[in-house]
Amino acid sequence: VQLQASGGGLVRAGGSLRLSCAASGRIYSSAVMGWVRQAPGKEREFVAAIRWGVGRTYYADSVKGRFTISRDSAKNTVNLQMDSLKAEDTAMYYCTRDSDWAKVVSAKADYRGQETQVTVSS
Repeated sequence: VQLQASGGGLVRAGGSLRLSCAASGRIYSSAVMGWVRQAPGKEREFVAAIRWGVGRTYYADSVKGRFTISRDSAKNTVNLQMDSLKAEDTAMYYCTRDSDWAKVVSAKADYRGQETQVTVSS
């Protein structure tokens, strides 16, 4: 399983960014894809998750209403649209994958891809 994240960058507070994660291989309908982040000196934090087949989503309270997770089955990608960004959203963002919903939403998924940096200036 390989997960390749992209789309990070530098943006001003209030701006938007869109992260994408390309997954290798077949993704089963039971798979759970997610995003986690880690800021310097802080623990890894769950951001958002989506059940591949039915599209069920779940968000951390800190991003609810601002971030939107989605998947593109044709391209085997999961996206994270981030709007109304805040300085506290600054972190390394990682795409994750697991078959266990609980593991993904607790930031303990078995598979984690390469990071992409998001920096929000205030």
